[in-house]
Amino acid sequence: MSERTVRDGTPASPGIVIGPARVLAWERPKVPHQTLEPDELNSEIERFREALEATRLRILEIQAETAERLGRVEAQIFEPQLMMLQDSDLVGDVESYITENRISAARALELRVLEFQSQFRQTGHPMVLDRLNDLLDVETRLVRKLLGVGDPDGVLHGIERPVVIVARDLTPSITVQLEPDRVLGLATDAGTRTSHSAILARALGIPAVVGLGDLSTQVESGDEVVLDGRAGRVILHPTDQERRVYRERDIQVREWEQELVLLAHLDPVTPDRQPVQLRANIDMPGEAATARELGAQGIGLFRTEFLVVGRRVLPEEEYQYQAYREAAEAFPHHAVVIRSFDLGGDKFPLFLNMPAEENPMLGWRAIRLCLDMPELFRTHVRAMLRATVHGDVRIMLPLISDVREIRQARKILEEEEDRLNEDGIAFNPGYKLGVMIETPAAALMAAELTRYADFFSIGSNDLTQYTLAVDRNNARLASRFTPFHPAVVELLQRTARAGRHAGIEVSVCGEMAGNPLGVYLLLGLGITAFSVAPSALPEIKKVVRSIPAGDARAHVEKALEASDSASITAILTEGISQWLDLSLFSGRWNLSPQE
Repeated sequence: MSERTVRDGTPASPGIVIGPARVLAWERPKVPHQTLEPDELNSEIERFREALEATRLRILEIQAETAERLGRVEAQIFEPQLMMLQDSDLVGDVESYITENRISAARALELRVLEFQSQFRQTGHPMVLDRLNDLLDVETRLVRKLLGVGDPDGVLHGIERPVVIVARDLTPSITVQLEPDRVLGLATDAGTRTSHSAILARALGIPAVVGLGDLSTQVESGDEVVLDGRAGRVILHPTDQERRVYRERDIQVREWEQELVLLAHLDPVTPDRQPVQLRANIDMPGEAATARELGAQGIGLFRTEFLVVGRRVLPEEEYQYQAYREAAEAFPHHAVVIRSFDLGGDKFPLFLNMPAEENPMLGWRAIRLCLDMPELFRTHVRAMLRATVHGDVRIMLPLISDVREIRQARKILEEEEDRLNEDGIAFNPGYKLGVMIETPAAALMAAELTRYADFFSIGSNDLTQYTLAVDRNNARLASRFTPFHPAVVELLQRTARAGRHAGIEVSVCGEMAGNPLGVYLLLGLGITAFSVAPSALPEIKKVVRSIPAGDARAHVEKALEASDSASITAILTEGISQWLDLSLFSGRWNLSPQE
């Protein structure tokens, strides 16, 4: 009997499936080395341009099919690929390599993409790696066209019965062509929850788990697998008991999901009538409409980095303004919080061309970078200010650790307000300026910061990371990274108290706000504004509507007396379990059937 294997990865699209595996082995074709004669160079460049145009037309076709099948927001996923086909740094350099090195277009493209890969992979940030996945999608299509071996879409041919696709990775253009009636689920070695392939899998309703290491090398087509897209687990060669447990769990989860759908248009209010503001975190303006449909009361965190990461030039003011306007118009009666560029650290756009830092997360990033690059910041500020006329648009500054940073930023804002007035361009002079509480320094001086900020938003991920000196992306230290550490809880309590005394809103926009135990703790600390991923909105609304705020306060009072994170977690778990079954929730805190 084949050996049973259990792999835990990243939950990317919810759902539980059991079925045979189909291993997809698709790769970019090997490019042969070829030296061209001088009189062949012009025709090779022309051949490259024809391949560019053919690839552009094919992606446009896929984009149109996606818009018709899934919607406009999902179709926008292919915009970066279309931009890449017109990028002078890609196209121009490939043509130069052909001429200068007398090599084929396919080989020149391969070399240029390797250079991009080297630049992108230095960051390791999911957003940048997603751009790399787009680039590799484009490269694969171009190379296959140049070599005359056909489109990569052919790898999907021959899927006649429902299967769980297992692959090293999937590109967006392949994922969007999957048929849910033939593809039960997706399991990939690479990928992130925010990758375009994962977004498309969710739109298609196909359960998916990504980041599974080398699983594709351990599976053969036909092997039976269990895939749990909520918990992020894949079991190869499951036992009879596991099949039974997961089938029962599937029924239970489906009933749970139907209940969550009914909550979309109900208010997030606790049973003892404590109202809660439940907003969404977004990366792209088009996600605002999806968040609204899922019951969001505005946007609590608009990450503006998507406008610049992976680009070689700074986006113009008008482009930025239109993006912010789209999000604002989706919520005309609710707050839309735009975070100013949180660049640096692991998110450097290519146009900054920055040297590597020994400790980038403690280096030149976020508000520090913006204040040191006023021209970049001023363009950004003007776009945000212009968007304030379209609703309750608020501006938020990341990684604040000193009141001087707020003063400097406000001075630039005021100067750009004057310029907008001179130019006759409208903005709302009554907009709110807030700060993110992400460092122990900011939390410890929260009372002082209330003199300069109109609201606080706690970035629980960075606050936990900096307080505990634990890299949140280091798998070896995962057990040490906990927002329920007494030191982190004390900083949360201090920030909440400062905001309450000053009469300003305190919200949380990190992962903690999407964690049932985290919401229980935050409610107990008197924090009643949360911002989470759109997909997490129904579950967190369920938490809010199930837990009396008074009960949370009582258990948190006990938790504040505990001296270690295990005790705090145990107290919170005991309290929340009176009201909710934690095993039904998706995410890394989920309890699996075996546990």
